[in-house]
Amino acid sequence: MRLPLFALLATVLLAGCNPVTQDNFARLKPGMPRAEVEALLGEPTECAGALGVSSCQWGDESRFISIQFAADQVLLFSGKGLK
Repeated sequence: MRLPLFALLATVLLAGCNPVTQDNFARLKPGMPRAEVEALLGEPTECAGALGVSSCQWGDESRFISIQFAADQVLLFSGKGLK
């Protein structure tokens, strides 16, 4: 009986953990592999690109991290509303 309650609690706690934070933004570095970024931030909210260059965003309009990748490595990044 305790296992379902624990699973529910873990799900609620993990859902409240938003990776779009100032601390995670500070961990980003030019040249960082995309796989490492996704391990830090999770799957992006949206991505677009072509010819080996892409732009991805994590978060929403008021709080986000935006990263431009070239050959799956961080080229540029910016953020808004980070805490």
